Amino acid sequence: SNEKRAQAILRPYRKQIDDLDDEILKLLAQRFGIVRKVARIKTKQGLPSYLYDRVMEVRNRCVRIGAKQGIDAAFLYGLYSAIIYHSCATEDEIKMKLEKKSK
Repeated sequence: SNEKRAQAILRPYRKQIDDLDDEILKLLAQRFGIVRKVARIKTKQGLPSYLYDRVMEVRNRCVRIGAKQGIDAAFLYGLYSAIIYHSCATEDEIKMKLEKKSK
């Protein structure tokens, strides 16, 4: 069948993609680990989770670097918007828990 033929032909490429996905997930886990540390620091220092200038800096930097490597800029903008949104939401959640504990 075409499905079996496709599997045989594409197996090595699918393995490479799976391995890269594993690496991306490890890096995201590391990134969100740092986000959690930053949330604790921001809470102690009374800083907001969302810092507009930093959001723009991160997103624009990643779009620029990725576009130089041939990755679609609109895709990167959406991807980093999602990563940043989740980072800010994570920070807010941690800040709320820490602020509840200190009351």
